[in-house]
Parts: sequence; structure tokens; C-alpha cells
Amino acid sequence: MITFGLLDSGLSENLAARAALARRFHLDDSGDVVIGPPEADSLGHGTALAGLVLDRVPSIRLMSAQVFDRRGIAAPAVIAAGLDWLVSEAVQVVNMSFGLMQDRRVLSAACRRAVEAGVLVVASVPAMGPVVYPASYAGIVRVTGDARCGDGEISYLGGPRAHFGARPWLPGGGAAPGAASIAGASVASARVAAELAALWATAPERGGTEMLTRMVAAASPLGPQREHLCANRAVREGRGR
Repeated sequence: MITFGLLDSGLSENLAARAALARRFHLDDSGDVVIGPPEADSLGHGTALAGLVLDRVPSIRLMSAQVFDRRGIAAPAVIAAGLDWLVSEAVQVVNMSFGLMQDRRVLSAACRRAVEAGVLVVASVPAMGPVVYPASYAGIVRVTGDARCGDGEISYLGGPRAHFGARPWLPGGGAAPGAASIAGASVASARVAAELAALWATAPERGGTEMLTRMVAAASPLGPQREHLCANRAVREGRGR
């Protein structure tokens, strides 16, 4: 069974029942990171993305690190602590559908530890604008939205900005509160992370590097002048082995 980590705003009460383990990370009045029981997702973002992932790979063992507060804010130290916790729980794939405008040493170090542990860390990056973190760190799988792709379809971009692209909208707008406004690279990142988990589930004895190789082989290389040629069937069937 593949263990999947989600660093986000938490889960709704209904989806929390499907998580193997969930923790909330936040700063106390002294600025120290505190780990405790999760709260219900007040933003709907984590719930929507978790639902997307679970619909694609129902068999995964979902781990939720709730790092964003009710305002949608998370300190880099909180994100780093959540990622370290997920790695300690032996996750194989982690999704981080967010981007920080500034590099933070504590987050960079946590991402490096995760990558060195063999975890596939997937993060979102906007199609245009300045670079963001953690997507810009070495070893992170960078994903942006690609409107040419349908549900379950992955494009291989292979450029310096993003490795993969995926459909930037939730199916039907999603069922979580505020899910209709959840779109873009954050959704695409969760889609790619889910597809990597689905591929890994077909060969759990293999490593993350092989899963990336399979994803590249299964996805379609979409250039700016190319037609919509994504790898829906190839990705779902795990071709490119």
C-alpha cells in the first residue's frame, strides 16, 4: 500500500475518517511549532485535493499534515515540521499545492531531507511570474496547470519551470466548501501526485526514481504548437515500464 502525504489546510470531518493519520501543526505564542490533533478544514482546499487524490487512488494510506490556519497562512517552520513528520511516517509521495515567494532555509532543509529519504515531493508552480518555493528546490517535482489536459491526463513539459502539467480544475468544481474557486497549479499538482501514487501502487517494490521515469514515458510532450495529446490511457495503465 502506498502512503501519501498531504500538506495543506486539513480535512473535512467526512474525509478525516478516511485518513490513516492526521496532525495539526501551528506556532504557539513563543513561536515554537506545536503538534496536535487536527481541526476541521475551514478553507476547503485540503479537503478538495484529498478527495481528488482518493478518487484516483482509493487504496492509498492518506496522511494529512494540517499546516494552514483559518486565514490560509502557514509559517515556513510549520510547513517544514509537517513535512518532517510525514517523512518520519514513511510516506512515499507528498503533495504541496502552494508556493512561497521567498526562499526559507528551514523549508529548504526539510525538502532536502525528504528528497534524500527517497520521497517524491510534488509542488505547484504558476505558469508565469516569479519562481516560488518549495517547487524551486532541487529534487522537487514541479507541476503547473495545463488546460490542454483532461481529467487523469498528464503532460510532460520538461522545462526549467515545470516538469509536468495537468488539468487545473476539479471535477465538477468539487464538493468541499469554496471548492468552486479552487483551481490552477494547486489542483494540477495534486493530480500529478495522485498519478505518481497510482503508478507506484502497480509496483510498490520499486523506487521513486523509476516512478518518475514511468511518468515521463507515459505522459505526452506538449509544446506550445502541439495539439492536445495527453496520456490518459497510458498513465492509467502504467505503460512506459
